[in-house]
This record gives sequence, structure tokens and C-alpha cells, in this order.
Amino acid sequence: MSVKEDIKILLLKENWTMTELAKELENKLGKPCSQSNLSHKLANKTLRYEEAKIIGDILGYDLTFIKR
Repeated sequence: MSVKEDIKILLLKENWTMTELAKELENKLGKPCSQSNLSHKLANKTLRYEEAKIIGDILGYDLTFIKR
């Protein structure tokens, strides 16, 4: 599963929209982040790890590495 799919599933589980997430991400990062920009980052696989951690935090999740 891709990061894009993972984030979309979390959005559905938590009843958030991509627009709401982009607005909250903008508040946390202190720089502009539109729904379109966020969608492009997910589609192009250019989302930074720090951004992914913040998205997890916004939605109430932690990112962890688990040994296989």
C-alpha cells in the first residue's frame, strides 16, 4: 500500500477531508499548503517524512518503524 492510500484511509477513518487536513497542516507548518498541493505531493510521492509525521499527529497517529 502506498503512503497516499494509507493517508486516504486514515482520513476516512477519522472523518476528515483532504481540505481540512491541508488547512491544519498549513497551521502546523506555518507555510501555505493547499488541498491541491497536498494531493500532488501524495500523487508524486514527494511528501517529506516530517510532513508525514505531522499528518499522523494531526489525525492522532504515530509513525513507527517495526522490524519485520
